[in-house]
Amino acid sequence: MTETIGKITLDLSKYPGEDFYCDGTVEDELLQIARDYSPVEYGRIIEEKKSWPILYHLSPLRENIVDFIPFTKEDKVLEVGSGCGAITGVFSRKAGSVTCVDLSKKRSMINAYRHTDCENVTIHVGNFKDIEPTLPTDFNYICLIGVFEYGQAYIGGETPYEDFLKILLRHLAPGGRIVIAIENRLGMKYFAGCKEDHLGDYFSGIEGYPNGGGVRTFSRPALEQIFANCGVENAAFYYPYPDYKFMTTVYSDGYLPGQGELCNNFRNFDRDRMLLFDEKNAFDGVVKDGLFSVFANSYVAVIGGELPVMYTKYSNDRAPQYQIKTVICKDEAGNLQVRKYSLTEEAREHVRSMKLAYENLCKRYENSVLAINKCQVVETAEELYAAFEFVSGRPLSELMDACVEKRDYEGFYALFEEYMERVGYNEEYPVADYDLIFANILVDGNTWTLIDYEWTFGKAVSTRELAFRAIYCYILEDEKRNAIDLGRVLDTLHISEKEAEEYRAQEADFQKFVTGKRLSMGEIRNLLGGEVYTPEKWIEPHKEATKAARVQIYQDTGSGYKEEESVYVPDAYVNDTLVEFEFHVSGNVQMLRVDPSFSSCMCKILEMTFNEQPVPLEKRGILITNGKVLKGDKSCPSVVFPTMDPNINIAVAKLNPEKDNIFRVKMEVVSLPLAMAEDMARAVKKLI
Repeated sequence: MTETIGKITLDLSKYPGEDFYCDGTVEDELLQIARDYSPVEYGRIIEEKKSWPILYHLSPLRENIVDFIPFTKEDKVLEVGSGCGAITGVFSRKAGSVTCVDLSKKRSMINAYRHTDCENVTIHVGNFKDIEPTLPTDFNYICLIGVFEYGQAYIGGETPYEDFLKILLRHLAPGGRIVIAIENRLGMKYFAGCKEDHLGDYFSGIEGYPNGGGVRTFSRPALEQIFANCGVENAAFYYPYPDYKFMTTVYSDGYLPGQGELCNNFRNFDRDRMLLFDEKNAFDGVVKDGLFSVFANSYVAVIGGELPVMYTKYSNDRAPQYQIKTVICKDEAGNLQVRKYSLTEEAREHVRSMKLAYENLCKRYENSVLAINKCQVVETAEELYAAFEFVSGRPLSELMDACVEKRDYEGFYALFEEYMERVGYNEEYPVADYDLIFANILVDGNTWTLIDYEWTFGKAVSTRELAFRAIYCYILEDEKRNAIDLGRVLDTLHISEKEAEEYRAQEADFQKFVTGKRLSMGEIRNLLGGEVYTPEKWIEPHKEATKAARVQIYQDTGSGYKEEESVYVPDAYVNDTLVEFEFHVSGNVQMLRVDPSFSSCMCKILEMTFNEQPVPLEKRGILITNGKVLKGDKSCPSVVFPTMDPNINIAVAKLNPEKDNIFRVKMEVVSLPLAMAEDMARAVKKLI
């Protein structure tokens, strides 16, 4: 029982006849797109639809999570939970054969339609437990991308995750690997205010899923324990950043992030989020303390041994002719090497151009104090890459951050001036690296090395323009850097505010030059409309509102009101507007002052009694207030207060006080903006 869509085979022999898992009508939309449009049109469709499911299922950036794995055409790959095929294409291009398993026929059809030319792909449709016994036992790679957390649903039982893994291990060839991409239950983004990916609530993963549910993500120690329970002795961990869904960079234990690198923390496209703290600063702290592996947002766990790649950064939300990836690996001699690969056919020339950029920059900076990282281009029938030496040192941006953190601004400006001196050498030479930002310069003692010069152009660019762009990009990356006196920087560069605006506009043009007609992922996030809520912005107004919604009472026994003798009435506010309270007044009190709020407001006195007798507010001299009394029932007046210190004064001495008196009040208080209260008070003055 098979069907074919293009060159894809769908094996339906274990399909139960209906889909038991469906995301609703969006799957019909995805099927229509996959059937009627070419993958090259997906970028345009994503921008037009402005839909998280469309982005999630169709974005080519989803492939990054496995693209860094060195599959070969001799490898057999099993993809469990292939879904709509977000990852299937990269397996097909790089491996020899691909076997997919998915419960949903509709999703499998979407996968097939978007990969109709992939003749090395077979999709098994049905329950994994039914299909698994028919699968071969010689897969070189078994991949579970966002799937392992559903082990309870796939397998069931008391130990579903161990049982799931043991089943998979039976299908692994000798020397093969199992690749698991999964969220970290203790990922930094969840502490900072992102919702748990599967349940959509705050902190449930961190709290250990107290409300249950069929999905579980794990910390690294928990994953390692599961692996150990299954007899796995060799597992390596990789750290996709920002997370595994739209990974731009993957780190490893052999190459961990440095301080300042983890600043791209708003890639949660699917839901609104809170922002409880600055994730960049928090990441800097855990990186410094060696705890990044504990708080990384996601993991790629590789059972079966380390991969030869230690680090990969993807730049594939650019125009096709500039899409590349940067890899840190070991060369044949075991030395670390940086390589830049093209990700598209159009970008091959961009990679080749890097050697010419190196040669031209060497000519410009010959005999200078700025070293240029050596580059050579390797091109064979199988691959093309630009190879760079792995240079030791600290990024100039990190040294500058250290100065800012210590408030050593003179030290910062000294580094900035040295930067201008070094990069400004031979300024008139018709070659310039436009991307001479601080992070692209490594400092090792007195040696400053330019390590990345991808955007080198054959024309002269003024030092002040390069320096302004460097400082502009530097400040944009981190709010802490706003402490830098930009005015002093502009004075140093002899740049006017008008010129600065022109340079900013020029930077926006450059970014569009890089991304081409398509939007960057940052722009797409804004397009989808996900909100970032900062609780501090709610708390302060709430605190002010809470402070305003208090009643304070003063008593004058003949020497005036005294702040230190005033009292607050607890729980006087029954709700947001209704005030009710009872207060005991001694017999020697002459005047009583009630402050109904701590902001401009309107107050309606509904009831006011003194020893159970109504206070005759309509009588002259009984009610004295700093507000304006509106026309109406004088025994239950309404008063507008165009002040932040409203008060109602009652002449107690005129009410025949006893030794101990009971003062009862019921009134309605509505806060008003001060300007509105002032307008109302002026209107009252004209009417009365």
